[in-house]
Amino acid sequence: MKEIIRLENIVRSYVMGDEIIYALRDISLRIYQNEYVAFMGPSGSGKTTLMNILGCLDTPTSGSYILNGSLVSEMEDAELARVRNKEIGFIFQSFNLLPKLTALENVALPLVYAGIPLRERIERARQALISVGLEHRLDHKPNEVSGGQRQRIAIARALVNNPSILLADEPTGNLDSKTSYEIMALFEELNQKGNTIILVTHEEDIAQYAKRIVRLRDGIIEADEQKVVTISR
Repeated sequence: MKEIIRLENIVRSYVMGDEIIYALRDISLRIYQNEYVAFMGPSGSGKTTLMNILGCLDTPTSGSYILNGSLVSEMEDAELARVRNKEIGFIFQSFNLLPKLTALENVALPLVYAGIPLRERIERARQALISVGLEHRLDHKPNEVSGGQRQRIAIARALVNNPSILLADEPTGNLDSKTSYEIMALFEELNQKGNTIILVTHEEDIAQYAKRIVRLRDGIIEADEQKVVTISR
């Protein structure tokens, strides 16, 4: 199985006055293609910091991060921007959709930054929205659809560049229980189609959808649980 992510002895610390605060302490981790991993932990456990490092939004204080065989610390700014746009699909709790744009225009945005021609952008964005069951909402703006549909638009936007990894930070945090389970069912379907998914959550029932749960506490990995899938005969 292809290794997508390798973290070796990652430390992330912050200086606050005379004190050094450690968000992550000596994290080593490997994630492989088509895995479905949940980072689980209470507030302050380091899971969001870890997600930001994986998404190339933050830099570790020490240690190495290898993404698809490339050492991230050696990448220039332009290469990092390309990696964030092409290799990683981000899904946020607050959706981060532009209110004046339609669903189709929101989903096409990463393709604009990638320099894809207009006709191809429209077709790829349309296909991404179809893949999340929103073919009937292409011309609707975010305030014209439900919270669950807004999150589906955000997922379509994350998928439109065919990224190596989907990073989802508390993707059900603003949704009711029924809609949350629908979104998690969609993640399961995407994983079955071959997408690698990394999910951050503090909710045990949401983490249980993943095939592997990495539990963090006080900046360290407390447990790394691979779920055993039983096949009934």
